Amino acid sequence: MITIHHLGVSQSDRVVWLMEELNLPYAMKWYQRGENRLAQEDFLSLHPAATSPVISDGDRVLTESAVILEHICHRHAGGKLTVGPEQENYEDYLYWMHFNNNLMALFLGESALAGNQSEEAKTVLGPLFERRGKQYYGYLEQRLGSSAYLAGPQFTCADIMTLFSLTTLPLFGGRNIDHLPNARAYVKRLSSRPAYQRAMKIAGPAAEPPSG
Repeated sequence: MITIHHLGVSQSDRVVWLMEELNLPYAMKWYQRGENRLAQEDFLSLHPAATSPVISDGDRVLTESAVILEHICHRHAGGKLTVGPEQENYEDYLYWMHFNNNLMALFLGESALAGNQSEEAKTVLGPLFERRGKQYYGYLEQRLGSSAYLAGPQFTCADIMTLFSLTTLPLFGGRNIDHLPNARAYVKRLSSRPAYQRAMKIAGPAAEPPSG
């Protein structure tokens, strides 16, 4: 059975969402953050990269969301919720599977810049981040104006990968999507999925570890 090593308020909630969508059995082990909001040693010792999410599948320990989602879908669900190379929308699927990395990098860069007192850094990086933000979110809005889901007409792992950056990152100072009607409708559409709602109760930003 797959064990999800869940670090509170982290991207591992998307792995729980996937398991709920696929109706696959899993176990979940909670890890609390320290007072500094960073992962503690018990979580860091799980994998050399020491990043969330982390799963155990038999003797295999995997990290990185895209790797985990593809692994689960292909090893345990016959490729469900993925797109193969033989399909017309394969390149779209690849792009949007990894689009989350763009938004995360932008969030981390802008967060770091906010605490940087260097005028040179603000002069160079400020306009760069602003341009990148307009490009990334503008492309997202454009795509959702022509497609119900990011990889095409069907819900896929690409949607599971992306939603975290549109819902949880704004809680911590990330860019919001108030000015993007297509993206807002997309979030509402995904948030209404029963599997998503179950996953958020279990492992979302407001979830608490089970007592006892």
